[in-house]
Amino acid sequence: MKLPIDSVVSKVMFWKGEGTINPGFEGDEKKSKDEGKVEVDLAANTEASEEPSRDQWSNPIEFLLSCIAMSVGLGNVWRFPFVALENGGGAFLIPYILVLLFIGKPLYYMELCLGQFASSGSVRVWDLAPAFRGVGYGQAVATWAVVTYYVSLMALTVFYFFGSFSSVLPWSVCPPDVQLDCVSKDDNVTALGLNVSTVVSSADEYFKNEVLQSDPNGLDNGIDAPEWRLSLCLLFSWIVLFVILAKGVQGSGKVAYFTALFPYLVLFIMLIRGATLPGSLDGIMFFITPRWEKLLDPGVWYAAVNQSFFSLSVGFGSIIMFSSYNSFRHNVYRDAAIISVTDTLTSLLAGFTTFAILGHLAHLLGIPLKDVVKSDGTSLAFISYPEVLSRFDWAPQLFAVLFFLMLFTLGVGSASALTGCIITIICDEFPSLKRWIVTLAVCVCGFLLGLFYVTPQGQYILTLIDYYGAGFIIFILAITEVAAVQWVYGINNFCRDVEFMLNRKTGIYWKFCWAFLIPVLLAFIFIYGQYKAEPLKASGYVFGSGANAFGVCIAIFACLLIPIFFVVEVMRRRDEADSLLEAMRNTLKPNADWCPKDPILRREYQQFKASHEKPELQGIDNPLPPVASSLSLASQNTTGYAAPVTQYNTSV
Repeated sequence: MKLPIDSVVSKVMFWKGEGTINPGFEGDEKKSKDEGKVEVDLAANTEASEEPSRDQWSNPIEFLLSCIAMSVGLGNVWRFPFVALENGGGAFLIPYILVLLFIGKPLYYMELCLGQFASSGSVRVWDLAPAFRGVGYGQAVATWAVVTYYVSLMALTVFYFFGSFSSVLPWSVCPPDVQLDCVSKDDNVTALGLNVSTVVSSADEYFKNEVLQSDPNGLDNGIDAPEWRLSLCLLFSWIVLFVILAKGVQGSGKVAYFTALFPYLVLFIMLIRGATLPGSLDGIMFFITPRWEKLLDPGVWYAAVNQSFFSLSVGFGSIIMFSSYNSFRHNVYRDAAIISVTDTLTSLLAGFTTFAILGHLAHLLGIPLKDVVKSDGTSLAFISYPEVLSRFDWAPQLFAVLFFLMLFTLGVGSASALTGCIITIICDEFPSLKRWIVTLAVCVCGFLLGLFYVTPQGQYILTLIDYYGAGFIIFILAITEVAAVQWVYGINNFCRDVEFMLNRKTGIYWKFCWAFLIPVLLAFIFIYGQYKAEPLKASGYVFGSGANAFGVCIAIFACLLIPIFFVVEVMRRRDEADSLLEAMRNTLKPNADWCPKDPILRREYQQFKASHEKPELQGIDNPLPPVASSLSLASQNTTGYAAPVTQYNTSV
């Protein structure tokens, strides 16, 4: 049906505020059409000039690949297979997928929406409820704790990568001065008549005594000097991150094509190669054979939530950071589904690949598969895998180079997202600072802190920081984040904002997960986890009271940031309020900055809010929805935010 052009123009002018004034949009002020038009244009120009420009992804593919590179990290390759094995094998997939559907994916989608709507990092996004700004700073503490040790793991992959170019792989032979029963790549434990419980592989010996030079006394004797070779590898890793992050998403987006896709090439090569080796089928069956009785164990569900958080990186603020560089109308609904499914399939691919390789190793050693399997992720990556690679008949160096390059690539994808989150927080708070200077400062600090992890006590420090600085904190912050958004700001308000941004109504599934299921389940699982907690230990070493006290202090500091910044926000509003109670109430309300950053979209949003708050004023005579204003503004928009109507309607 065609409308007369005069009719279309008049309807568009109506929604621009240049026709009949709708009191539900314009309020009670009475102005002439010309005066209102001039004032709106001047206000828009003023806001546009005051609002600092924000980088955006060059194209949506770069954003999607960056999110995949962030979520598909080292945890998928060396953590998921053993978490699944220890918690029911194939049966673990049931709680894992349920947790992904009802906790992981909804949280991922919520954080994508928060960042994209506000075009702000994980601290400034709390303009929606300033009382909870401390959540963003707490997430920054957790993110910084993770990234400092995460890059040290990348340093290990660099060390092994360069070692892979040796004519004889250095971990394939036992050192001459070894005191234990050590088996090299050509040895068979059964044929040699050795006791499986006392045997040490050459790869194990190389990793612990040559690479880590690990101190069996743990932290009891203090911390020694960093190992110089690992320090150089750590420096190299941080230099790579600096080069990637110095130019913001314009630079990191280009790198994502490699960091997101190359690991799949290597995983498929390893799977195909592993499946052709004797014993691989036994390993795969060992992995997927379900133990159904495990489903009744609450610990299995706790492990599923842990793995989902660890893998998808929800709760750290990096998802909010990435989506803040999107255009306002970008379809994050679609991206949330793609990323969550991709992450799960990648974990399964890594599981099949890992146990095909381990099945072959058990066959070569002549021992049961359960005696080959290590429950430690670093042991898998730097002991079990290298040992199998060294036993390949054809081009073991080639496969070793590909494998450790893949691990480094996976590390880069996740570490660049975590580090970028810290950089974005600083740049949002101090927009006058040049990004490359902030990036350099963050990388230098990260390198200096990372030196603790390349000492002989480094792996013990890593375990301590990972437990208290990441897992413990993130549960508390994630619960607070969901409760603040859905209960304080209000689920109806949040769904209204999502509808304005994506032109998509929020279904009952999302509302139920956000408002009830996620906060209740996370709280229950956290309490259960603390109830079942055992003394923290690593490689047989039990952490003392001093080490645990240090870890608890980190966790308490991150959590105390919530009430500290609540007080700060109340004090900021004290002079404007009649009483302290009113100032406290005002911190629970969104401030003026919680809106689209583009001035044209900001005006549309205010109209959209008014139409929802006073639906009786809409009437049946309103000819077009708010989205129609995009049609009239598309030709004059120079900000890059608003989209034409056709794109707006079809993007979801």
